[in-house]
Amino acid sequence: MRKNLAYIFAFMSWSAVIMQYWLMLETNPLTWSEATIRFFSYFTILTNTLLAIYFSSQVHGDLHDRGKIWKKPGTLTAITVYILVVGLVYQVVLRAIWDPQGMARVTDELLHTLNPMLGLLFWWLFEDKKAVEWKQLPYWLLYPLGYFVYTIIHGQISGFYPYPFVDLNSISVGQLVFNFLVLSLVFMGIAGLLVWIGKKLRVNQTQNWND
Repeated sequence: MRKNLAYIFAFMSWSAVIMQYWLMLETNPLTWSEATIRFFSYFTILTNTLLAIYFSSQVHGDLHDRGKIWKKPGTLTAITVYILVVGLVYQVVLRAIWDPQGMARVTDELLHTLNPMLGLLFWWLFEDKKAVEWKQLPYWLLYPLGYFVYTIIHGQISGFYPYPFVDLNSISVGQLVFNFLVLSLVFMGIAGLLVWIGKKLRVNQTQNWND
């Protein structure tokens, strides 16, 4: 069951990322290299790619090999936190200012709505929730922190900022810091909620669905 779902979810996740990349190349006047750099400058794209890689890792390899990072308790929870933030920020902040049409709309919904739901479902069914520890939470912030630092440095060099809440062309440094703190709280809040839910569960779904 786990491998079958992972295969389906991996296909859907990769399809969404590849479709978005193709659309960007088709509609963007930039060179291929510049467009590719900008494409992977979006947290949405990086996180959906990470989710697709995770699903793919569950299709290939020993599912019970806990020596690999993709199989360790907490890895799926961290990725689920990231993809849920992608969906939440889009629904709350970005949907009102972005109105894609046609295939772009389909891809947009896959990346921001469907894939977060797939990640959450896979977490609910297969994460070894009771083995996830509270002390892991600070380490999960390293990925969004690294992204934030890269975005600011890259933006200062190129003038391109992927999201309005980090765009120093239109907001102050003080507003940027405030936005970062708010997003950090969102990350930690969702992470804490998932860990808390896992600790409260008395039945480990992995025993029922891992075959």
